[in-house]
Amino acid sequence: MRLRPKAERDGYIDGAWWPRSGVLPAELPDLLAVLSVGLGPVWRVVYDPACWSRAPQQITVDNHVVRLDPYRFERWNTMFVFGRDSGLIVLRVIPSATAEGTARAALMAAVEPEPATLAAGGIETRS
Repeated sequence: MRLRPKAERDGYIDGAWWPRSGVLPAELPDLLAVLSVGLGPVWRVVYDPACWSRAPQQITVDNHVVRLDPYRFERWNTMFVFGRDSGLIVLRVIPSATAEGTARAALMAAVEPEPATLAAGGIETRS
C-alpha cells in the first residue's frame, strides 16, 4: 500500500493498495490495521464488487464490526474506507493478479501529485 502524504491528499485518490488475493475478508484486516492509525477504528468499507470474490455484509476486525458495502464505481477498482471519527481514505485497488512490475508502477503513479485543475474536477485550459 502507498498513501500520499496527508498534506497532499486534496485529490480524489489518497493512495493505492495491491492485495495479495481477491478474497476481501482475508485481505482487509492487515489493511485496516494500518489505516486505523490515522482514521481510528474503521466502521465501513465501500468496495467495487467486480474486483473481489463474494464477501459478507460485515466482518469483525480487532473487536470492531466493519460494514462491507459493494458499489460499482465509475472509476473502476476504487475503495472507500471510513473511520469512526469522520475520516475517509479513498484507495485505488490494483487487482491481485497484476504483474509485480505493473503493480509497483501503479502504486507509485497513484501517489504522485495531481495537477490542481484536474484534482478539483475542473478542465485544464490554456490561455
